[in-house]
Amino acid sequence: MFDFDRRDAVEELVLTASGGPFRGWSQESMRRVTPAQAVAHPNWAMGAKISIDSATMMNKGLEIIEAHHLFAVPEEKISVLVHPQSVVHSLVRYIDGSVLAQLGQPDMRTPIAYTLAWPGRMAAPIDRLDLAKLASLTFEQPDPSRFPALLLAREALRAGGTIPTLLNAANEVAVEGFLAGRIGFLDIARIVEHTLDRIPREEADDLETVLAADDEARRLTREALRSKDG
Repeated sequence: MFDFDRRDAVEELVLTASGGPFRGWSQESMRRVTPAQAVAHPNWAMGAKISIDSATMMNKGLEIIEAHHLFAVPEEKISVLVHPQSVVHSLVRYIDGSVLAQLGQPDMRTPIAYTLAWPGRMAAPIDRLDLAKLASLTFEQPDPSRFPALLLAREALRAGGTIPTLLNAANEVAVEGFLAGRIGFLDIARIVEHTLDRIPREEADDLETVLAADDEARRLTREALRSKDG
């Protein structure tokens, strides 16, 4: 779908997100979210960590960073749409006004099969997509007040250097804290932001620097969790 030889023809990459289980919830309701509720994804069967990232939309923030580096597309040309049905998995908008979309069932066996068979295709035991049965597909803009992790990820990408490493490490520890019942759901993004504010940016020129940044982010985030415990 993405033509690496004609990047100049690409106007925008559009990543889609289900919005997770709390897409229409109020901030007050989200404060009372339990780990059991957060891992109950409406469309996907995933592990606990990825399910929490989907609920906060940090997963989509990390995908923005990945797409930037994989396809050499500027951050401002990568957008996110909430698509509750999880049927359209990504779109590419071209300068001639056309948009190409990749559609499929919300089943990870499809991308796994594609990866195993690339550059060809292999048969996979997936229920075939019935568009007539689906009847409609809906899209909406993500609410930045409900999903602050998206903005944190964009800011990390713009900052560059070790900041995306700090973002990922802090998020992993914060999610562990939420799953353990030590912090609330809305605290995840707040603690990640707190960690990012405490560590200066460095150039990610070598593996040692990246690993040191990862360690420091985890240390400070665990420290923030302990302060919550107190």
